[in-house]
Amino acid sequence: MASCPVLWRERLFQAGAHAYRIPALLFLPARGALLAFAERRTSKKDEHAEVIVLRRGQLDAGGQHVQWQAQETVTGAQLDGHRSMNPSPLFDEATDTLLLFFIAVPGQVSEHHQLHSRVNAARLCLATSLDHGRTWSRARDLTDAALGRAPRDWATFAVGPGHCLQLTDAAQTLVVPAYAYRNLPGRERLAPWAFCLLSHDHGRTWQRGDFVAPDTLECQVAELGRGARGLLYLSARSTGGRRVQAHSTSGGRSFQQAQAVPALVEPPHGCHGSVLAFPSPRGGGSWLLYTHPADPQHRADLGVYLNPRPPEPTAWLGPTLLATGSCAYSDAQSLGPGPDGSPLFACLYESNDYEEIVFVLFTLKQAFPEEA
Repeated sequence: MASCPVLWRERLFQAGAHAYRIPALLFLPARGALLAFAERRTSKKDEHAEVIVLRRGQLDAGGQHVQWQAQETVTGAQLDGHRSMNPSPLFDEATDTLLLFFIAVPGQVSEHHQLHSRVNAARLCLATSLDHGRTWSRARDLTDAALGRAPRDWATFAVGPGHCLQLTDAAQTLVVPAYAYRNLPGRERLAPWAFCLLSHDHGRTWQRGDFVAPDTLECQVAELGRGARGLLYLSARSTGGRRVQAHSTSGGRSFQQAQAVPALVEPPHGCHGSVLAFPSPRGGGSWLLYTHPADPQHRADLGVYLNPRPPEPTAWLGPTLLATGSCAYSDAQSLGPGPDGSPLFACLYESNDYEEIVFVLFTLKQAFPEEA
């Protein structure tokens, strides 16, 4: 596999007195601003998560460098007695509001404990900012309003992690990817099911879309096309050795054609990955970019993949390697045209056995010179 030359690489979070995991990246194009989120933990273990932290960055005019500010704690993203996990940011362009979804879990109740007891302890929460992440509202617990009684029938659930999406339909629908382990009658084995939370009124009310398929876990979505003709593409983590994809013609209310993607390998227990859509450099329609570990046996060698004919599952190209060695969760964003005239991308990823979270800038021409 070829390695991708990059414009810029920088370590944003490094283990020391604290550990950092679960990166989430958001780009605010009108301001050229990047927001990098992560969980701060007392150790690498999930049950040792504490709070969500943020670094705000400014992309330079040439698109080759980002100036980052010091780390901040997202003080609003907390519930008393709970730890904050799975940062899932979204920017509502219509209301100029930054939304940060996350789950809050009491004390050190682990996911393993919830799956073993089959009793959900997670809460769905939201903090908002009207000044692009400088200050935040107090967290709101959306669990009952957005999910109703459903979590009582789940062993646990989570949102994201990573960036969410605003569609270009008439309602400018907000889409929050999520998954739940369902307690289904007659089934001993618990399986995760991906789904999306949707708001058609800029976050005032929410509805839950249909489940995608069994054994679909952490997921992200991308919009192919625009407006009423848009197709929502979903890519989900799986334990079956291959990524699972599905698409929706109803803006995320239901998904069709859930299928494994042969070219997109998963390590034995799967791993979170990131998918985004961007305008085809050849005109007409959208292409997909995807980041994920490329090693089928380990969370290693962060690959970037390209699909110039989405949602065709056999059209994926790559991977080209963004980083070698230990790599895990990632989140990517499209930043518009790059300095070489091809699309510019940013990626935030876990590296070095979860010792650091790294930011990288690269262009389509660097990653796939024959396609740019």
